[in-house]
Amino acid sequence: MPRRSKKSATSSLDGRVALITGGSRGIGLAIARAFAKQHCDLVLTGRHLPSLEKVGRELSRQGIRVLAKACDVRDPAAVKGLGASVRREFRRIDILVNNAGIGQPNLPVAKLPYHQWKSVVDTNLTGMFLVTREMLPLMRKGGIIANNLSIAAKRVFAGSSAYNASKHGALGLTNTLREELRSTGIRVIALLPGATDTDIWETLWPEAPRKKMMSAETVAQALVSALTLPEDSTVEELTILPTAGTL
Repeated sequence: MPRRSKKSATSSLDGRVALITGGSRGIGLAIARAFAKQHCDLVLTGRHLPSLEKVGRELSRQGIRVLAKACDVRDPAAVKGLGASVRREFRRIDILVNNAGIGQPNLPVAKLPYHQWKSVVDTNLTGMFLVTREMLPLMRKGGIIANNLSIAAKRVFAGSSAYNASKHGALGLTNTLREELRSTGIRVIALLPGATDTDIWETLWPEAPRKKMMSAETVAQALVSALTLPEDSTVEELTILPTAGTL
């Protein structure tokens, strides 16, 4: 990739390679579409390959390269397989968006089954760790890691103990990564969107007032703005809320 002039006001995503976990729906899909408009090549992962391939066909019509690869981020072997595919297809990653995440039924700690706790924490926290660890050797100076955390990383919501805990832990991981990677020139961004109209509410709060929420496209637009700052600057934490506030 050619070195960009320091005179440029912003850094373009044109020609970069971005990996997005959970890239076939919700905020992940909106980010993928926003990146494609910036002529960014994509690696899209998720657990449902047909959905990924459908999105890949849509976005590749914009003249970019898209690798759709099924991967359960909770599974270390699957994540290693993803890394091998990325090495073969692109040999590098310029932008990593850890977006894969799931919610839990609204239940107090005393009534939350262990398997639901484990599934949420394994997906939202351990999966982020596994994917990041696998992709770091493919990243270099000027690279960016953006972790989609939710405002639940800094606030708590009754009935969402596993979700809250996973997001608080993910913020701790994100902040640690930022300090570890400062000397390498890899920027790390914590993305903390508030209520966003996606399918996760069917699990978290089926009766949620979704008309008051932001769109996933709004979150994607904000992230693109943060990513295209000059490389000598960064947004460390990006909080975006609907004008209705915390619902």
